[in-house]
Amino acid sequence: MPTFGLMKRYFPPEWAPQSAVQFTFPHADSDWADCLEDVTPCFVECVVQASQFQPVLVVCDSIERVKPLLTDARPDRLLLVECPSNDTWARDHGGVSIFDDGLPVVLDFMFNGWGLKFPAFRDNLITGRLHQQGVFGKTRLERPGLVLEGGGIETDGLGTLLVTAECLTSPNRNPHLSRSALEGRLQYALGIERVLWIENGYLAGDDTDSHIDTLARFCDEQTIAYVRCTDPADEHYEALSRMEAELKTLATPDGNPYRLVPLPWPQACYAPDGHRLPATYANFLIINGAVLAPVYGLPQDEEALRILAGCFPNREVVGINCRALIEQHGSLHCISMQYPEGVVNI
Repeated sequence: MPTFGLMKRYFPPEWAPQSAVQFTFPHADSDWADCLEDVTPCFVECVVQASQFQPVLVVCDSIERVKPLLTDARPDRLLLVECPSNDTWARDHGGVSIFDDGLPVVLDFMFNGWGLKFPAFRDNLITGRLHQQGVFGKTRLERPGLVLEGGGIETDGLGTLLVTAECLTSPNRNPHLSRSALEGRLQYALGIERVLWIENGYLAGDDTDSHIDTLARFCDEQTIAYVRCTDPADEHYEALSRMEAELKTLATPDGNPYRLVPLPWPQACYAPDGHRLPATYANFLIINGAVLAPVYGLPQDEEALRILAGCFPNREVVGINCRALIEQHGSLHCISMQYPEGVVNI
């Protein structure tokens, strides 16, 4: 396990060995109420596919209701836990795991509904309640006192944090902290050495203030996969072109340029009321031995899976139809949260 200077904390990358991945299941008292039947099969497929590779933690309103839906999952790899929730975005209300002197710690950052946009009073309590119920075993729970969502941060496992300025410095998250002060707090909490700030890039229909996990993702220590818009007539073209230019200026900790892998730009998807939905192929989930990748029933799906297979030659890439997920402005990575080895025992 790497050590950075005198820091004893280590923020593992998503490709590090995992003890489990969490999904918080939709229910009738969530934002999915009007389309619960449409989105449930996507959650089921995510759990089923993930269970073929590793344990899965399913947070739900009712074990009695949800368990019969998961008969195709590996039963020996399922842990269903009842816990109240407002919604299903485990990436943002789930615990962020680090290691401190080699021992796992679950960081329970505050979740305030992406800058007070949506109710999150139940979601903000989920990680603490899971800890109280023994889901994390003897793993220590720590509350850093910052508003932060897991979808807003990416790490290479070498002490680098990749973030977007629009999200982390939005006025309704940590308004009392300057950018430099926030960077210092993140360095302390996560044990990282440097923060790479992306100033550009967005997706229409996104509620998160441009989470990095919708735009650019570490695939390994030297590789970043990112969304690229090649249509000058598209509303995203200018912002994403500027983001691409920023990524080209970034360097690894040893000073080398990153290997940048552009992902295909999906055909525009629209909600019934006509607003554009934030479809993105960057919202994939890395698990033990596999990558679960969102597809949307679009012509670009096959190319996206092919490109991701090239980024992860030692993992199976599994496409999952996430068209229903983007109706609520998120995708596959957004509904998941991984926990490294030693955190969850199933």
